[in-house]
Amino acid sequence: MKYPFMSDLGRIRKPVEEEMAQFEAYFGRTMQSKIPLLKIILNYIFRRKGKQMRPLLVFLCARLNGEIGEGAYVAATLIELLHTASLVHDDVVDDASERRGALSIIALWNSKIAVLVGDYMLTKGMLISIEKNRFDMLEIASEAVKSMTEGELLQLQKSRKLNIREDDYFLIIKGKTAALIAACTACGARSATSNPDTIQLMKEFGESIGIAFQIRDDILDYEGNGLTGKISGNDIKEKKITLPLIHALEKASIVRKRYILKIIGNRKKTRSDIEEVINFVSESGGIEYAALKMEQYRDKALAILDTYPDSDVKKSLKEFVDYTVSRNK
Repeated sequence: MKYPFMSDLGRIRKPVEEEMAQFEAYFGRTMQSKIPLLKIILNYIFRRKGKQMRPLLVFLCARLNGEIGEGAYVAATLIELLHTASLVHDDVVDDASERRGALSIIALWNSKIAVLVGDYMLTKGMLISIEKNRFDMLEIASEAVKSMTEGELLQLQKSRKLNIREDDYFLIIKGKTAALIAACTACGARSATSNPDTIQLMKEFGESIGIAFQIRDDILDYEGNGLTGKISGNDIKEKKITLPLIHALEKASIVRKRYILKIIGNRKKTRSDIEEVINFVSESGGIEYAALKMEQYRDKALAILDTYPDSDVKKSLKEFVDYTVSRNK
């Protein structure tokens, strides 16, 4: 299933464009160190920052629920530091040589330095929260990091035996991906209001976005990049069993299931092997099934937004949700 609509992130940023510009300077000041090596590495990371979708969510959710104050900047900085640290650590776990089209920290330096840099950013985020007396946001973010770690460990455990079921899959992505996005929306709301019901609602909003976001990622691995038409099959190479494949395996005969799992478990898979698995998933309706689940979480997020009055911020958040399920990379 293809999604022709892809929201413009620049347009989504409009209601908080000024705050996002100020955040870039605010965040840049945190990425400083007197240690020469650390200074070089932090500068390298800062210059290769991504789309900053998580800080954007923090500011939009803050504005949706009130005014944007210093708490929103603290939250956005904390979340971005935690997110960046998790990416550096993930590259160590996966032994990845690239990140966002550039060489990873582990490739340019080594795994020991990468782990230490990730640790530095984690503690830096915690210290900023403590210095600004925002223990409430530190609690939200710390719970997210705990969930991310548990999700990663559960995936590693299940991947070894190739026995991930649909319930396991959703438990994993709620931890690995959705927890941090839920922390963005919850912290954004917390910076503007102390109403526990509102903060919980915004947390559920972020979790729904995060689950939809990850399912879209998993679909792209089988469907391909809409810009180039290329299908990576990286999940298959790395023995990751995601929702499209889970559904296809559940529909397959025992013999067929064992055959496909044997291919996935093989350390030396050929391109032909990968294409055979992709065709199996496509022919079994795995992509359509995953897309249906993704749309259910998208609709859940949109339903939460519909409890708010119309505004430019609400419109941007709706477009953010649409972007989540329509992006091609």
